[in-house]
Amino acid sequence: MFGEILALNFDCMGSPSISFPTGDDSKALKTPGWGFGWYPNDDYGASIVKDGMAKDTQTLLDTLKDGTSFRSTMFMCKVKGVGRQYTQHDSQPFRRSFGGYDWLFLHNGQLDLGALNELHTDPSGVLEPVGKTDSELAFCFLLGKLMGSSAKALTDIEGNELLAWMEQLDGMGSADFVISDGRSMAVYHGKNSESNLYIHRVLPSEKPPIFESDLVCLDLEDPRDSLRTVFMVTSFQFDEIPFDPMEPGRLIITRRGAIYWDSFPAKVKTQALPIESKNSLAEKEDVDKEMELFVSQQQEQSQTSVQAIALEEDVVSESFSNIINIKSLTHDLDGIPLSYRFYDISHLTEYKYSVPVEHSSHTFRLQPVEDAIQEVVQATLELSVDGEMLPFEDVFANHSIYYDITKTYPQLLIKMKSRVKVYAVPLDDHSPAMRRSQIPLMWMPWQRQMMLPYLLPPELPETQLRQLNDFAMSFVERNDSHLIDSLMDINKKIYEDFSYVPGITFLETTAFDVFSIRKGVCQDFANLFICLCRLLNIPARYRVGYIYTGGDYENKIQSDASHAWAEVYLPYLGWRGFDPTNGCMVAQDHVRTACGRNYRDATPVSGTIFKGGGTEQLKVEVQVKEVSV
Repeated sequence: MFGEILALNFDCMGSPSISFPTGDDSKALKTPGWGFGWYPNDDYGASIVKDGMAKDTQTLLDTLKDGTSFRSTMFMCKVKGVGRQYTQHDSQPFRRSFGGYDWLFLHNGQLDLGALNELHTDPSGVLEPVGKTDSELAFCFLLGKLMGSSAKALTDIEGNELLAWMEQLDGMGSADFVISDGRSMAVYHGKNSESNLYIHRVLPSEKPPIFESDLVCLDLEDPRDSLRTVFMVTSFQFDEIPFDPMEPGRLIITRRGAIYWDSFPAKVKTQALPIESKNSLAEKEDVDKEMELFVSQQQEQSQTSVQAIALEEDVVSESFSNIINIKSLTHDLDGIPLSYRFYDISHLTEYKYSVPVEHSSHTFRLQPVEDAIQEVVQATLELSVDGEMLPFEDVFANHSIYYDITKTYPQLLIKMKSRVKVYAVPLDDHSPAMRRSQIPLMWMPWQRQMMLPYLLPPELPETQLRQLNDFAMSFVERNDSHLIDSLMDINKKIYEDFSYVPGITFLETTAFDVFSIRKGVCQDFANLFICLCRLLNIPARYRVGYIYTGGDYENKIQSDASHAWAEVYLPYLGWRGFDPTNGCMVAQDHVRTACGRNYRDATPVSGTIFKGGGTEQLKVEVQVKEVSV
């Protein structure tokens, strides 16, 4: 059945406004047979409004103006061409209940009905079409394949399996398909299709969110939906909007406004990176080989000594030993080598004052962390003005220095130099049941008491927190409440959907401000990630440190200043770092210095001027270099 397709997938419930261009030349008013399908208030049951031969399209649209019922995360629309006579039950979209959900289906194209009848057999009669179209028969065929696979939802099957079914139908003619179970939406563009399909992801930062064509006008400016993200699929182009053409043979599965699975390779952001010299790479490889040889020799000597002792004592025994010191691991469980890396870090902070300062006090949190996977080989702090120094460990276990200056000075230089050794660690094993993989997480009373500072979201107006909570839950629902997948999705989407723009935010900028403008720097993205985690009852804290960008790794931002990211506490794993600025997990190219509930708890340099100072000028320079030792 040829015509036009329009499908929308919101990250949270939305109420799009649809209207038709008027006038004698209006293509829409001359096109009978519109049909709409959606899931009111995101219930499992779907609603459809359609008329096979409707000439007065505005009458149909009037039934969709009730915002309380025309509100969903999923919308489908089909327009038939002129001159085709269809009854109500032959009109699209089609709806059928299966697996506890109402399913919706759109088809643009024409398939061999005889071949389809031979392909689809259903002795039970449960999945027989009501009408006589090839489209509805194809719908029944797909549901039959789902039933045969014991699947009740699109997430119950692999994307490649669904693709194979689509391609099987595609061989019988021309096929553009859209199918939804109310939670996910699959879109397939046939290799033999006679029409085009276009996709576009609408971000809240797009202004104005109004899309016009000679067929339909789509308005996403409902005040309740101002912060929504929408994935759009159309068979026609909108005016002055850069939609991406969908490649023939491509299958996309979307959930909550984002691509969940794609049969074509994903397009990723690229950014020019500094090129590491061949000499330094060769030196690093030599050091790694020497380290592996040394460890191997040590292990052989240790094994020989143990055997000698056993022979001397004439004792035969069986024991099970595990290396629990991460620094002693040379390979992970898959045999992949684990090597350490050295970094030289220089952090210079310079203050200049229009009026000499007579008395000030400062707190420095500049020394990198020393723990199981990070080792400080050397650290020196240089100060241009003499004062009283008091090293201490603060309540967040940060190595801190209190510095009190009573001498007059017009300029203060603070320079920290560190050499840090960062060890590689095996990938986390999330399979044990104790490590709980699903949201919501349950905490013991004493755990909650200890984690309370990292569970409380910022004090924002309730309306703002509700919007942020809806945004956070969209990731949970898109990933079927899976803990790690949801966290990775939040991390990735902040990186993809938010622009890194220095100078437009301040220390007082809230997580909701960043969420609204979709712009900021590493501090803002970390704050937003932390807020979303806490709204999901996942403990999260703020981490300050440095990032090395010179290696052949994922593209990195923020290498010329101290960097910020988030850490979440995972049951029976501990604190794990997520870097939403770069869309990656924290690994060996991150060097940790301080942490806390927020930026103020972990800021590298802070202070108070008690007398003098006037106007202040601040300059910060950071350099991170990998070295071979």
